[in-house]
Amino acid sequence: MTVNMKPKLPLAEFVPLLAFMISLVAMSIDAVLPALPEVAKDLQFQSDNDRQWVVIALFLGLGFAQLIFGPLSESIGRKYAVYIGCAIFLIGSLLSLFATNFTLMIIGRVLQGIGAAGPRIICVTIVRDQYEGREMARIMSFIMAVFILVPAVAPALGQAVMMFADWRYIFVMFIIMTCIGWIWFALRQPETLPREKRLRFSLRTIWAGAKETCQHPVSFGYSLIAGLVFGTFVAYLSTAQQIFSLLYGITDLFPLYFAILALAIGAASLINGRLVMTLGIRRLSVAALCVMASVSISFWGFAYILAPVPPFWLTMVYLAVVFMAVGFLFGNTNAMAMEPLGHIAGTGSAVVGTIATLLSVALGTAIGQMFDETMLPLAGGFSFLSVIALGVMRITEKRRLKYEGQVP
Repeated sequence: MTVNMKPKLPLAEFVPLLAFMISLVAMSIDAVLPALPEVAKDLQFQSDNDRQWVVIALFLGLGFAQLIFGPLSESIGRKYAVYIGCAIFLIGSLLSLFATNFTLMIIGRVLQGIGAAGPRIICVTIVRDQYEGREMARIMSFIMAVFILVPAVAPALGQAVMMFADWRYIFVMFIIMTCIGWIWFALRQPETLPREKRLRFSLRTIWAGAKETCQHPVSFGYSLIAGLVFGTFVAYLSTAQQIFSLLYGITDLFPLYFAILALAIGAASLINGRLVMTLGIRRLSVAALCVMASVSISFWGFAYILAPVPPFWLTMVYLAVVFMAVGFLFGNTNAMAMEPLGHIAGTGSAVVGTIATLLSVALGTAIGQMFDETMLPLAGGFSFLSVIALGVMRITEKRRLKYEGQVP
């Protein structure tokens, strides 16, 4: 059967469609956050920090599965690979819906992560199929700006469900969302990989793509930077419910404050989409990392010396500033990592995503498990990882110039 390559979707539909598909990850993480105490109680978790695994498990599935879905999309086409991901996500949602213990919940969440990897990684690949360089960064920033509306409202949706029903109905909501996105994507998004450009799926293909990505100084360097930046965010996501409830006694208004911080990321992504075309990806990324490092070190110092649990308003201001920096970095680091990989966009996107996700899970888990009912672990994690990311960026840029022959 010959693939009929249809024209691009107009941006007015392309951006919200891909944002909706990618948002399966954010929705499946953030809508569950208000329910974590009830989930932990019903399934008899052993400690307060065990509830973090409901978040971390999804990232584990996401990290490993990306390496499969990218090459798979190079072989069977972008759309069929997304369909497989949606089917696995539905299975994971059903397993979590009917979970009776900690183990079954974690298995279901891992399957949700594996399934969500399909839309997550392939939608980025679809953007790369049609755009590159600053234009790709611009499109990704707009997608992230729309995408961020989901985590802004997801905890409120989860809490609204719990007002009228059991926490398990949150997973029913995931199932409905997935079916809507699957149908919309199937009917409207054209296939972006012609049959003549497809590659046979094989472990050799995956290894070759992984080798090329890791050997390219820009792709590998910015994959590490993305992992370092996202590691701090994973730590926040896994501890957010504990921070708001245990440190500040905020439960009912948790979705509101979570939404405010999520919108800070969305606003920064939108601003980045407008500035990146004039100021450039690298200049904006360096500035964002410098802001993140300086304010995090200052906040950690204040917390260490004066107040391990700073005033709530100060914590909110600090997190808003840091998350605006994160908003600038989300789209930019991925765009820079993918820029040299247009000829292996599917595999390259998978490798970049796998490196970034697994690194962020390892770092975020380590920081989250140190939670001691103070802000010190989280602020220290932001400080340390942002400084390391600046160092990696400096090394990466030196290697890039040398690689491009601009340095003798």
